[in-house]
Amino acid sequence: MKQFRGRTAVITGAASGFGLEASRRAAREGMNVVMADVQQDALERAVDEVRALGAKVMGFRLDVAKADEVEALGAATQATFGVPHLVFNNAGVGGGGLIWEHSAKDWEWVLGVNVMGVAHGVRVFTPMMLAAAQDDPDYEGHIVNTASMAGLLAAPNMGVYNVSKHAVVALSETLYQDLQLVTDRIGASVLCPYFVPTGIHQSERNRPDAMRSEGRPTRSQLIAQAMSDKAVSSGKLTAEQVAGFVFDAVHEGRFYIYSHPKSLAMVQTRLEDVVLGRNPTDPFALKPELGQQLRAALREAGQVG
Repeated sequence: MKQFRGRTAVITGAASGFGLEASRRAAREGMNVVMADVQQDALERAVDEVRALGAKVMGFRLDVAKADEVEALGAATQATFGVPHLVFNNAGVGGGGLIWEHSAKDWEWVLGVNVMGVAHGVRVFTPMMLAAAQDDPDYEGHIVNTASMAGLLAAPNMGVYNVSKHAVVALSETLYQDLQLVTDRIGASVLCPYFVPTGIHQSERNRPDAMRSEGRPTRSQLIAQAMSDKAVSSGKLTAEQVAGFVFDAVHEGRFYIYSHPKSLAMVQTRLEDVVLGRNPTDPFALKPELGQQLRAALREAGQVG
């Protein structure tokens, strides 16, 4: 996109983390901002803050996993500001533990938000953006989907989250290729951040009651939560910086957006495993003490869960 001023951004997960910082950046760029989030009270505070920056803002409470609610978001956006130019499908939740210990509700919740939330955003907004590009020679648009480095790797004890983020990378790459077939004026990007303090490690707070598993978390899930708490909260890069990376990539038309490029060495090793047909490389090869600690914790008292 060549310019942002006077245009409209739709951002999900807008009440915190990357979504809130992207909303702030959009306001500073002179855009109209549609802020969507599942947490009503946090959304209202965020909308007031971004509106105070001088932007025209519409807040919209929704669960991105629900098709009809994303469709309603699309209709409300078009009625208020017209067809958006930037769509940031950013809402996401975490989830860890040994892959066979995820309950059916764990799978339904994480895939519903992380995968179907993105799919609904693409399904709802892409057609209206294509129609706008056909009708208006000055229209240009861009769609950004939030995945993760977990979408390019397969770290242990993060099963359902890994699966969801790999799906978002595949969805986004396909979106990019499909758009290239039909238009030159709508781009796509995928955001693959590593550990950044965003609050995603606290996403259980927004899990609907209907999606909650019966019983207590397993040992592996508690370990995964503790590791996530430590890794996310100790991240040195800020969500504001990552939002800046997103806007730079949209302006430059870049597809892959990384917060920690040095972590791509691990991605390269994984891809070499795939191409060479060798067994997956030990993810703790460079930090064996971490692997030893995790194995010891999971095998404590002869248990794995």
